[in-house]
Amino acid sequence: MSVLIAIPARYASTRYPGKPLVTLRGPDGEKTLIRRSWEAAKSVQGVDRVVVATDDARIADHAASFGAEIVMTSSDCQNGTERCCEVAAKLPGYEIVVNLQGDAPLTPAWFVEDLVKGLRISSEADVATPVLRCDGRALNGFLADRRAGRVGGTTAVFGAGGRALYFSKEVIPFTGKTFADDDPTPVFHHVGVYAYRPRALRAYAGWPIGPLETLEGLEQLRFLEQGRQVLCVEVAARGRQFWELNNPSDVAIIEAMLAQDGE
Repeated sequence: MSVLIAIPARYASTRYPGKPLVTLRGPDGEKTLIRRSWEAAKSVQGVDRVVVATDDARIADHAASFGAEIVMTSSDCQNGTERCCEVAAKLPGYEIVVNLQGDAPLTPAWFVEDLVKGLRISSEADVATPVLRCDGRALNGFLADRRAGRVGGTTAVFGAGGRALYFSKEVIPFTGKTFADDDPTPVFHHVGVYAYRPRALRAYAGWPIGPLETLEGLEQLRFLEQGRQVLCVEVAARGRQFWELNNPSDVAIIEAMLAQDGE
């Protein structure tokens, strides 16, 4: 099955304007967020094409400078999935379209590889997305963010066969227990990557934004609100750390993880 990775990137982020062009220091020097995300996408095995999808000339010019292929999309896109809808329409013929969001440069290649494999196996699912079991360190970080009024990672709950039940920027499910840093927890971090069948993107483009998506600001809830099946694929960290760049304070966290991982 042919696979296209699209990396949605917009300049006018509400929480962090200009985020794709923020510089992150690592052992390999200083590189922008969008470049590190593109390099993460290029490292995935079994992918036929990688493009950066943006509506901003500054991002497009910068991405082209390091060799990325650009697909210009509308400034009316409300989220990365809508941007992927436009990419799929402009570049038809791929059997799976992967949305590797441009704020997740630490995404290991096997997260995407396992995701694509999961969607291939699950014929009933329209969309697949990875989830990572939180250890105590990650869970406590999410809880600290919420206490401070910051939005940290998104969490996911799912039922039998990995079928998604809900996604939230709150920490769900609730657990009153205290966990040590290395303890496994019942909370799953939703990794901001999606694999879609083209039919799902065609349908998504015609649906209105629902109340849950409006409240949470989570694009994947549109599928659930429309009764479509979203498959949660549990992935393994294999000793690697994962964090998304949601707030300016995340820059230092990601740079520390880059240093520790040697990338």
